[in-house]
Formats: sequence, C-alpha cells, structure tokens
Amino acid sequence: MKDKKQLFLSFLMIVVLALMLPMSALGAPGNDAPPDPAYAKWGRIAVQEVKAKYPEDKVVDYLHVGRKTNNQETIETFKLWLEGETKEFGVIIDIHFDTDTEKITNIQFKETSR
Repeated sequence: MKDKKQLFLSFLMIVVLALMLPMSALGAPGNDAPPDPAYAKWGRIAVQEVKAKYPEDKVVDYLHVGRKTNNQETIETFKLWLEGETKEFGVIIDIHFDTDTEKITNIQFKETSR
C-alpha cells in the first residue's frame, strides 16, 4: 500500500511541476509555445486506443519508446502504465502506418509487468 501511495505522490508532484513550467515560460509577452514533438499525434492515438481496449483501467504514465521506418511503413512505439482495481501493468503499443499517407495499417498491444 505504501508503494502505491509513494507512486501517487510522485506522479502528483510531476503533474504539478509540469503545470507550473508553462506558466514561467509564458511570463514574457511574445513567447511562443514550443511545437509538439513529431510523435505527439501518435501518442494521442496510443492513449485513445489503450483507453478503448482497457476502459476500466486508468492510464497513469506514458513513454514514447521510439520510431522505426522500414520502406513505406513507420512504427511508433509507446509504453503506457495502467492502474486497475486489482493490478498495475504496462501496455506496449505499436502503431503501424504508411509513411507517406500516415494511414494506420495495424495497431498491436502487448501487456508487460514492467
């Protein structure tokens, strides 16, 4: 139980710090927000897909693992950490898409304990 509480408090502190950072960056007029990383679009899709597959569980962490491009196909890989009522687990999600059109061709899920 103590580990869950420490994990929650750590997560909460990261969220608070993340919310405070943009406030300090936007202090001066005329500052533009940094552009989203190239994987942001795919990260949003990964979160949506995992939430749809595991509707009873809560996504508590998110990691962009990397991108691989082979000929006409690109694969974006993410690892999401989920909490349910009875367990915590990770889901590695690979989003396959056509490099030119960005049309999704396949989505693969793999549960992991770490």
